[in-house]
Amino acid sequence: MGADTVTAVAATVIALGSLWVSYTQTRDSRRHSRQSVRPALQMRHVKHSRGTEAGLNVVNGGLGPAVVTRSVVSLDGAVLGEWNYRTQQLLSDSLPMKLKAHSMRAGSLMLPGQSTWLLRMDEFSDDQHGWFWDLITRRLVIEIYYESLYGGENFSLRPPVL
Repeated sequence: MGADTVTAVAATVIALGSLWVSYTQTRDSRRHSRQSVRPALQMRHVKHSRGTEAGLNVVNGGLGPAVVTRSVVSLDGAVLGEWNYRTQQLLSDSLPMKLKAHSMRAGSLMLPGQSTWLLRMDEFSDDQHGWFWDLITRRLVIEIYYESLYGGENFSLRPPVL
């Protein structure tokens, strides 16, 4: 084997090694970029002990915006549809009083650090409004499906089990 052959083989090995390093660094950089803007939605049942506010709250604790792809609402196991104005009216008609609600339709955007009430009662008291707490903790399930700006992750959010 001549010196030219050894040089050619060494150059080929070095080129392939460089290609592999470049590929893995690009892949890791993309993975890091995706993770650095990942949304992380959390749903909470909120009832202030001294205050009068109660409801179902969603907060984006992640570093990137959450893009809602769809939502599904169930009441007592029966699917009502997407969490939009029509479904809120359908739910509201079956309740003893009107509640404040915020839609989570497909295409809605939730910014990092943003908090929003899906369903809220401002003048809550345990004595008079136990039916509301029962509604948001046991009977009503709002599932939210979302993704980051990159798309394709299909994250989902369900109310916590109490």
